[in-house]
Amino acid sequence: MRKVVATSAAPAAIGPYSQGNIFGNLVFTSGQVPLDPATGEIVGNTIEEQTEQVFKNIKAILEEAGSSLDKVLKTTVFIKDMNDFAKMNAVYAKFFTEGSFPSRSAVEVARLPKDVLVEIETIAYL
Repeated sequence: MRKVVATSAAPAAIGPYSQGNIFGNLVFTSGQVPLDPATGEIVGNTIEEQTEQVFKNIKAILEEAGSSLDKVLKTTVFIKDMNDFAKMNAVYAKFFTEGSFPSRSAVEVARLPKDVLVEIETIAYL
């Protein structure tokens, strides 16, 4: 049975989707962009600042679901400019434990919501 995950500690959905869903023992987060949950404004102008905020948002959703970043199995990273990959990756690595990194896909895209630089979605377990 599916359970919708919603928290005010992450940005509200800006369309017809849920922040996250639990199905069985898995948590699926919608792609998170670097929005401040309180204001809805973009946080940061650099890929590093934006990636940091994206992970704060993901962490809030996972914790609301009863999971954590330590339990992330898979991420998908959508990045506006692959030239920023190394900078994004340096911030990304701070949020995961070496030796148990999640599987990952990374894709350069032409445009992201609100013209941000990065969007990340996750699949984690409970």
